[in-house]
Amino acid sequence: MYLKQLSVINFKNYDEAEMTFSEGVNAFLGNNGAGKTNLLDAIHYLSLCKSYFNPIDSQQIKQGADFFIITGSFDKNEQNEAVACSVKRNQKKQFKRNKKDYQRLADHIGLLPLVMVSPYDISIIIEGSEERRKFIDNVISQTDNHYLDELIIYNKVLANRNALLKQIADTGRYDPTLLEIMDDQLIASGTRIFEKRRAFMDTFTTVFNQHYRFISDEAEQVELVYESQLLNDNFAALLKRTLEKDRILERTTAGIHKDELQFTIHGMPMKKFGSQGQQKSFLIALKLAQYSFLTQQKGFKPLLLLDDIFDKLDDLRVTKLMQMVSNNNFGQVFITDTSPGRVQNVFNNINVPVRVFQVKEGAIDA
Repeated sequence: MYLKQLSVINFKNYDEAEMTFSEGVNAFLGNNGAGKTNLLDAIHYLSLCKSYFNPIDSQQIKQGADFFIITGSFDKNEQNEAVACSVKRNQKKQFKRNKKDYQRLADHIGLLPLVMVSPYDISIIIEGSEERRKFIDNVISQTDNHYLDELIIYNKVLANRNALLKQIADTGRYDPTLLEIMDDQLIASGTRIFEKRRAFMDTFTTVFNQHYRFISDEAEQVELVYESQLLNDNFAALLKRTLEKDRILERTTAGIHKDELQFTIHGMPMKKFGSQGQQKSFLIALKLAQYSFLTQQKGFKPLLLLDDIFDKLDDLRVTKLMQMVSNNNFGQVFITDTSPGRVQNVFNNINVPVRVFQVKEGAIDA
């Protein structure tokens, strides 16, 4: 699968732009603030129906305009897939595939899989556990439509249970039957999510280790560990055991919403003891493992978007990374960088052609 053509109107800092891409490596080059990353985000919209950076669609509309439109033409198994996303102020987002509207945006997720690597990904390491759960959920959702539905159900029931716990605390009225009904719903959905996360991590961890060893040239010992309360106990028992605590705190303290990923380097937390280069290598290995997993599950290669990844990586790791993404294990690649010379040198050294787009203040010169 690859993206043949992209066009944007009134998207972020672009009035209008249209590009035709190579099936291999494509590079957007220009100064900071020129709009390179915005093009990657437009591609992300076509794949996952939303911005990678900002969940508010209306804030992607160019200042002074009333709408934006993104269209793309994909080649998937030699079949053309025309995808369009449009947002008007104060109106519902429209998303079309081959000129037909989707009833649910969730039905599009996974059709055109994509992996993006960005400096913003550092939040996966340095922020709270929610960021790491989002990472797991994003990967699985692109391979399993039912998983996304389960997440929606679980989060809705969880919110209702928390509201009930607060109501019990406020009024003093405790209805064990109603709480039991909510517990049964939470257990059913949460257990299914846990089983899918556990199966995913069993496969994913091995692939991640392979990618990190290659990028770092086996310079460091890192570990990725999935932690869940459900690994050692069943969900029903957990909820019974924590009921009194839940009533005191007025929220649900046990469940898959407490799942965590532990990242370590030489046995110590990556967050505190990893250098910027090591943290970036860890993140890149995570995303390349995501890419490998999606390829295995989907049977074809996703798009790979690399935003400003050269910064804080030494020359060895840059070369190793480019060798990896440019060989037959990867398909179409999009890269942004501020240094034209660096990109050309890297790909010249590994004898890989690259199509270059010069970006300057919302204008593109191919």
